[in-house]
Amino acid sequence: MSDSTAQGRSEIRDTIRRVLEQNRLAVLATQRNGQPHASLIALTPLESLRFLAFATYRDTLKYENIREDRRVAILIEDREGAAGRLDRRLVLTAVGEVIETPEEERQAHRATHLARHPDLQKLLSSPEGEFVRVAVHAYQVVSGIDDARWYAIGEIAAAEPAAAPDCG
Repeated sequence: MSDSTAQGRSEIRDTIRRVLEQNRLAVLATQRNGQPHASLIALTPLESLRFLAFATYRDTLKYENIREDRRVAILIEDREGAAGRLDRRLVLTAVGEVIETPEEERQAHRATHLARHPDLQKLLSSPEGEFVRVAVHAYQVVSGIDDARWYAIGEIAAAEPAAAPDCG
């Protein structure tokens, strides 16, 4: 891999990380029987860029849809990082699949999510609440009408430093 390729991957990784860190809300897209559904969620990145998390109640359409089809897309508009600069506004779409969180990681991930979104204490402590973790397969980075690029998670993770901090 050339130095310019590694630098490009490192820059896109840093851009995605910045957008995820600075923007707390996202739109979750699910579907069932061909009917799409969009929901606003409070988002937390976990384990660098590989996982995204949110919480929901089990009696919601989004959760019913996830139980039927674990494939999801999550759209994050870079409202915070580009305030007042329309020329720098980015939109990310993470495409992935909802996965089970191993019990030994569950409490730490929930604590990270709650630290980022303290207003979700009632939801996360409710027996009706569910913590959801998405394994990201790829990110689409859109910076203009003619500038949309896809990055597989393995391609971005290859640029990850050996001891990268959690961005969540």
